Amino acid sequence: MTATLDLARFRSRLAAAPTLARAGRVRRLVGMTLEAEGLPGEIGELCLVKGARGDVPVEIVGFHGERTTLLPLERLEGIADGAVVTATGAPFAAPVGDGLLGRVLDGLGRPLDGRGELRDVRHRPLIAAPPAAMSRPAIARRFETGVRSIDLLTTLGEGQRVGIFAGSGVGKSTLLGKILREAKADVTVLALIGERNREVRDFVDKQLGPAGLKRAVVVAATSDRPALQRMKAAHLAATIAEEFRDAGRRVLMVMDSATRFAMALREAGLAAGEPPATRGYPPSLYAELPRLVERFGTAEKGSITALLTVLVEGDDLNDPVADCLRGLLDGHLVLSRNLAERGHYPPVDPLKSLSRLMDQVTVPRHLAAAQKLRHWLALHEDHRDLIEIGAYRKGSEPLLDKVLEKLPQVNALLRQAPEERTPFETALAALAALVELPPAGAADDRRAAP
Repeated sequence: MTATLDLARFRSRLAAAPTLARAGRVRRLVGMTLEAEGLPGEIGELCLVKGARGDVPVEIVGFHGERTTLLPLERLEGIADGAVVTATGAPFAAPVGDGLLGRVLDGLGRPLDGRGELRDVRHRPLIAAPPAAMSRPAIARRFETGVRSIDLLTTLGEGQRVGIFAGSGVGKSTLLGKILREAKADVTVLALIGERNREVRDFVDKQLGPAGLKRAVVVAATSDRPALQRMKAAHLAATIAEEFRDAGRRVLMVMDSATRFAMALREAGLAAGEPPATRGYPPSLYAELPRLVERFGTAEKGSITALLTVLVEGDDLNDPVADCLRGLLDGHLVLSRNLAERGHYPPVDPLKSLSRLMDQVTVPRHLAAAQKLRHWLALHEDHRDLIEIGAYRKGSEPLLDKVLEKLPQVNALLRQAPEERTPFETALAALAALVELPPAGAADDRRAAP
């Protein structure tokens, strides 16, 4: 008994005893990559480099012989050869909780809005495993965005992951702003990755607005921030969303943009010594994108409905990032430059857009009306060249004649000003009347109502 008590006392004293700090020294700095000598640590561990302007946070990303490779989370000005690097013994942790609502944070979870320190928050690990596949409830509830062309023709479900594919200057930010203001979600988490500094304030004030910000958390890592901080910002937003989801809330997660997250990953991967592959992206891209995307979706208590914007260079939908994400996501919305140039807002191309879960979250009558309108639009697109050069003769194709007659009404239904609001049931009734469906019967399935 005495030996047992002595052992317990020894263990308690050992746990309370101060430990030696693990430290090394900077021996090489090239670009944004540091190499430290004599620094034991683990991948993902947070370290601090002592510089002339204060400590700079860095993270262990690899090892090369006797040296440890680190990437900075802040700028490296003031770091000298031989600077001391101290391991903190823990990875980066994310602030989470209701105290974040209405706040704007940087990529490291620090306030950007000038409203003082964060209150009523706790911390949890930045990287978490997604819910197990068999623990995820099926997606069966409609998610209303407030955008008629999306809700009617590419209906989304709560917990769905969707990409918004668009080139520059097509109206992506305006569309996102409308969805953020009108979507039926308990909490919104907005991640602005790689945006210009000016756009962050503009997005918060104009697109989100004071009312939208009250139930939102904004995480912004602008284009001038180090690559690793831009990557952390995406995972920080995901962790914040997971906290609200685990509390049973319906979360809308918007990331603008997933492409710039991939670009930050490319920059960090190449700096860490990874070989370049397709268009310079390292192999880790195809592991990191699923790692992020799978954190979204349904869970036992709540859900995270994710909208990720994807920038397509030259409107090329076969870009490596766009192609990879299209295979990972549960649907995609394609914004058409041709529609935008014709003043058609929102410029969602219904023929190129797809919701893989639409048949699970809509009633049969809605699905039938949407399919009929899609058929009309496809028929018109097939004959567009003939119509525009005046080679089509009325009477050659009776259904096309009907489509041409109805086309102004179709465009009026699919067009919608940013401030225009239409209840979903009203929009659905207008669609059914447009495509001339018979009146609804008592047997119509109502299972998809939110």
